[in-house]
Formats: sequence, C-alpha cells, structure tokens
Amino acid sequence: MAQDVIIIGGGHNGLVCANYLAMSGMSVRILERRHIIGGAAVTEEFHPGFKNSVASYTVSLLNPKVIKDLELQKNGLSILERKINNIWPHPDGNFLAFPPGSENLKTEIALFSQHDADALERYFRDIEMVAEIMRELLLQTPPNIGGGLRDILKAAKLGNRLRKLTLEDERIFLDIFTKSVSDFLDFYFENDRVKAAFAFDGVVGNYADTKTPGSAYVLMHHVIGEVNGKKGLWGHAVGGMGAITQAMAKSAIAKGVQIDLDAPVSEVLVEAGKATGVRLKSGAVLKAKNIVSNLGPKLLFTRLVNEKYLPEDFSRRIKRFKMGSGTFRMNVALKGLPQFTCLQNQARATGDHLTAGIVMAPSVAYLDKSFSDAKALGWSKEPVVEMLIPSTLDDSLAPPGQHVASLFCQQFDPEVDWEKHRDEAAETILNIIEANAPGFKDLIVGQQVLSPLDLENIFGLTSGDIMHGHLSLDQLFSARPMLGYGDYRTPIKGLYICGSGTHPGGGVTGAPGHNSAKEIIRDN
Repeated sequence: MAQDVIIIGGGHNGLVCANYLAMSGMSVRILERRHIIGGAAVTEEFHPGFKNSVASYTVSLLNPKVIKDLELQKNGLSILERKINNIWPHPDGNFLAFPPGSENLKTEIALFSQHDADALERYFRDIEMVAEIMRELLLQTPPNIGGGLRDILKAAKLGNRLRKLTLEDERIFLDIFTKSVSDFLDFYFENDRVKAAFAFDGVVGNYADTKTPGSAYVLMHHVIGEVNGKKGLWGHAVGGMGAITQAMAKSAIAKGVQIDLDAPVSEVLVEAGKATGVRLKSGAVLKAKNIVSNLGPKLLFTRLVNEKYLPEDFSRRIKRFKMGSGTFRMNVALKGLPQFTCLQNQARATGDHLTAGIVMAPSVAYLDKSFSDAKALGWSKEPVVEMLIPSTLDDSLAPPGQHVASLFCQQFDPEVDWEKHRDEAAETILNIIEANAPGFKDLIVGQQVLSPLDLENIFGLTSGDIMHGHLSLDQLFSARPMLGYGDYRTPIKGLYICGSGTHPGGGVTGAPGHNSAKEIIRDN
C-alpha cells in the first residue's frame, strides 16, 4: 500500500515537514542518502575524540513555534547562549565586541565612536521594525503570483500591514530590500570598524561585497532570530547542531514517521503529470500519494526530475536559479585554546570573549577586497574568517582540556577546481588566524576541510550554497524559487518542495518545512 508522503532528504526542514504531516494523520517516510539524519545540521566525529557541528554550526534562526510544536526540548534539545555574540580583532591589537544587551553594546561602541553609540537606538528601532514584519511572514505561505482568490487576499493582507507604516518606515522597509549593506549602514554609522562589524552579516553566505544591492536584506535575514526567547542572540545547541535534528527525528519517530538512512533517490517518478513515487539508486521503486523534496530546487529539477515533465519556461529558469554562497568550512581539533593578541593586550578582555564568534574582517575595505580578490583569483588571500570555539560552552565535544573550532569562511568562488586547490585555500585560512592568534597552528591536532565542492558532494548543497540559492530580491518571498511557484508546489501535481530554496530562505529555521506541510495538508 502506497504511503501518503515520501520526503526526499532528511535535513531539518524535511524533518519539520514530516512532523507536521504526521500530526495531521498522514503516513510519512523520509529517505536520507547519508548514514546520518539531519542534512547539513549534524554533529559528527571529524578527528578521533573530537566531534563538532560539521556544516551548520550555530543557532538563532530556529523558529520558536517549531521548537514548541515539535517539543524539541522534551526530546533532548538544550540551547546555551553565547556570553558574547561576536568580537572583531583589529590589526592594532584592539578589538570590538558585541555583548548581549543594548546598553552593553552602546558602551562598547562608544570606545570607537560616540556618534555611533548614540545612533544605536535609532538603528535598532528601524531594524526591529522591519524584523517584526519579517517574523510575521516567516510562517506564512507567500501569495502565489497567478494564484486564485486566496492569494489575492494574502497579498491584500500584506499590503494592509505595510500601509500601517509611516512614510519614513516605508522608506526603511524599501531600503532593506534594495540597498547595499554599506549604503544602508551609512544612514547610521560613521566609524569604519563599527560599520564593518554590522556589515559582516550582509556578506555571510552571500558571495558579494558590501556594495552589492540587496545585501542589506542578507543582514536582516541574520538578525531576525532569537535564543531562548531573547531576540538577536546567537547560541549553541548542546551536543552540536545534530542535537537539533536528532530531537526532530525523535519527535517524528514517536509520531510514526519512518526514516530510512543510506537511501539515496535517483529519480522522481511521474505518470500523467503527477508524481507517483521515487526510484532509489539501488533500483527499488517506492510509491506514495505525495512526494516532498527537501533538496535545493535546482538540484531537484536538474538531477531527479526528467526535463520532459517540466514546462519549458520553468525548466529554462530553474537552470539559471542563482547559486553559490562562496562559503568554505573547516573543523579543527585543538590541544588548547588559541591566544588572540587582541585579548591579551586589552584589560576589558575576559574568558567570555572566547565563547563569541571571532570575526577576522576588521574593516569595510577588508570585506570588499576579500570579494574582489575572490572574483579575480578564485579565493581571497585575506578571506573573511569567523572562528567559533563551541567547546568553551560544551565540554562534550572534545577530550578534557582540548577544544574544537568551527571556521566559517567567506569569499571562495564555487567554480574553482577545489580538488586541486582545497589544501592551499585551507592554509590561507589558517594563516589569517595565525596572524591574529600566534601559535594557533601549533595547537592543531586534526582538521576537516570542506570546500564548496565538498559541501556539494557531502551535503547536496549545489555549488556549496548554504542558503539553497541567493537571497536576492528576484529570489525572495513569492519569487522563491520562482514566481508562480512560491507556495511550495511545483509544476508537477503531487510534488512539493520544503527546503531552504523556498520562503523564507536559508538558515536552520524550520520555517520552510512548517509552511510546506500546511500546503500539503490543505491539498489532501
């Protein structure tokens, strides 16, 4: 007997979708091609005795409703707050820190610019105004262009929400979606080091510089989260990011969801314009009333769906869906804590600063040159490097007295021959850290290197894109992945998509899985 739903891919959105579908009474089966559930949100041993969140690496965007509905805390999830959100080392031995709490941050920024400290209140008011609108939209299916009355009403409801804004707030809303992060920040800040710190969020997972139009939205995308009910914080899942997906899997299994590991899908089967099942790489055929893909849309429609089943205009556009976040990941096993020069020379530095994301990108010019070098050379000789040492908060990840570090690095061209240049690029990254923390290389006892090619081959992230597609204006909301298919449906009846290539985009949010499930339930 055919099941109600087969979900291709056991990443976090697939797990979220499965949970909600099972809650509605549907029979659900997840097919995961790897040996472990969780997609890119997994914890694995990468060196004997050392484990880490090997791809996705930090928590903030996971939606509170998803946490509550799936009872993730009852299923073992515990999230710790970073004691300091981020720090930015500077070449002169100083650093800028972003501590929790607006007054603490204001005091810190005043060390660099009283003007910028005074501007913080206005900046956060404006950011939070837009963030609140975005939070309202996260768990809503966008109006589908070309849809019926329901979609017209959705669009009208959104229009009414925006009409309640003042004229200046409407301008700010437009700024966020159209301006570069550099132009947007110029409205508020004058100090280059302060601007660079805020601008960092505009280039994370965004192969672009700070002058690229639309990068202000990428900043917004990264600040709409919360940890334990506290907005704007970043945190650590005890046991690594795999603790999130393990809790989701536990919740799903309790609802009757079947999870198959080592079960790669080679083809979506279509009969008379309707998805009817899947063929595994083993040759086995599995049937279901509904097929749901947690893969990136470009991967799904260029690899698993025969082009003959797709409208020509859809196929032409999906092939040109913009991909490539320019991301390079490393996981490093350390025999001790690194000693950052900036934390040795400043009286205000404490041990809490090593719980932060340590961002090696001290100026706006550095951010921009990193991108221009990558475009010219394949990767920057001074890339943007963020180091997180989660073992400072979670001693389960490494042997006593030892540590693990996540290196999250930007501005690496996905088109480079990474089989040839992987190790050279990794050495470039380590050199950046060594310059900021002399002796760092001597602490390394093991490492895992994940180029854009490795992110694609291991986790199915096309072109190494951690967002499943650019977060540009032409690929957001009703246009994600494409106008006419912004509602988690596809040109093939019974085939749905639930991953980060749909609204509201990338990050470990659970929102696409939640929203897709609502539409599948509505259709069934």
